[in-house]
Amino acid sequence: MIRRRTLLAGLAASALTTTARAAAPREAPPRGIVRLDPALDALLGEDAQVDVLARGFTWAEGPVWVDRDGGYLLFSDPPANVVHRWSADTGVTRFLDPAGLQTPVPATIREAGANGLALDAEDRLLIADSGTRAIVRLDLATRRRTILVDRFEGKRFNSPNDLVVARNGTIYFTDPPYGLTDGDDSSLREQPVNGLYRLDPDGRVRLLDGSHRRPNGIGLSPDEDMLYLALSDEVRPQVLGYSLGPDGLPTGARVFHDMRAHATQGWPGLPDGMDVAPDGHVFATGPGGVHVLAPDGRLLGIAATGKAIANCCVGEGGRSLFLTSHDRLCRVRLRPR
Repeated sequence: MIRRRTLLAGLAASALTTTARAAAPREAPPRGIVRLDPALDALLGEDAQVDVLARGFTWAEGPVWVDRDGGYLLFSDPPANVVHRWSADTGVTRFLDPAGLQTPVPATIREAGANGLALDAEDRLLIADSGTRAIVRLDLATRRRTILVDRFEGKRFNSPNDLVVARNGTIYFTDPPYGLTDGDDSSLREQPVNGLYRLDPDGRVRLLDGSHRRPNGIGLSPDEDMLYLALSDEVRPQVLGYSLGPDGLPTGARVFHDMRAHATQGWPGLPDGMDVAPDGHVFATGPGGVHVLAPDGRLLGIAATGKAIANCCVGEGGRSLFLTSHDRLCRVRLRPR
């Protein structure tokens, strides 16, 4: 087992296996489970490992567990404009094709597909639709699509990336320029910022924060008094925590988890997607893999595939953590809680 001070200091260590040891700066990225705090044992058993469930995707993203019809996982591949379905019985099948933009893809669009996925209280699929540049709702039974919002103050969004929904139906989402071929310089761009937004149940849209260069993954604490935001920024690779008031609006922000020390290792990935467990533990992707964080922000460990991990989610009744890692779908077994 390695310790936090060893990892952050970047001391040289031996090769990483299932229970990994810290690597020196610019050495090979970790693989398997990096154990940094004994508290990780309450989440992952000593024999926990990263299992590959499927391969062959362009860029796997946005996993969400659907607890119906026997239970299955949906995950997106934004460049391929496909949403896939995985279950233990059938493996991977195509669920939506096209998943995002429903028309021929112009050269100005880099990622035409769906990105982040979530479920609302009625088990309808909510999509951060990068290609359509909108937040979309999909009825899982009929596949009927409804555009919930595609503009703020009359201007088109850049390319919505990730979203999370509160119990009252409020949707928080991010809007970086990743889906546009020329990014910030795209001729399609209408918004002056890469924003963190809120869509109220009555349809009102609010810009909560337009100060960040690359707002990305997003999550909510179980009591919904904290909104987490990942910054996929090479200069500022951090997860922020926004305190929310009774009205669900931010009252302040702080750094919840700083990944700069991990980024200097040269490991693949930046802060990206995340999921928050019902007990408040945060699974946040970042340099080296999924950073497993206690509710107070302590880094307990890292689940690594050796490649960048774009996103993750808890599923199978809390027994599994699913990882979308570049060209593959992986799973780490969790302790029942």
